[in-house]
Amino acid sequence: MDLNELNESQFRQGPDGWHAVLSLRGVEHRIWFKEAPIIAAAYTVELPLDRDFEFRAAAGTRLWRGLNGRPQGAPPHAISTYRRRRIALALRASDASTDGATYREIAEVLLPAQRITERDWETHEVRDQIKRLVKTGFALVQGGYRALLRPLSRKR
Repeated sequence: MDLNELNESQFRQGPDGWHAVLSLRGVEHRIWFKEAPIIAAAYTVELPLDRDFEFRAAAGTRLWRGLNGRPQGAPPHAISTYRRRRIALALRASDASTDGATYREIAEVLLPAQRITERDWETHEVRDQIKRLVKTGFALVQGGYRALLRPLSRKR
């Protein structure tokens, strides 16, 4: 890695060491140095054998591929469009519930294409979907959002 290509604005000193943002073919890589980086030095990647090893190894591979001019692929923590939409709906549903809206009112706003008669509402699948969205939203607000920052476990 040639640090000569980085300018001072790409380095920041933090309480835990030095941080750099390296852009390779349009992909940002965040790099951490224990000590102030030396431009002419050779560097290695250190991967602790902790619960994040697999995630770190994938990030290291993406960095290596970028440094060698190869396609880097999608980041392992990328959130699909479907999941992103579901998270947004869940947060909106939990906010509405906190503000006192009924499940039916929430459904009318979040899923306006679903017109359901009063008689069918109690047994309709949309009612269950809204209940799950509200529950998911509350779980995210109460700390579950942290799971979005971690890659999905392959142990499922």
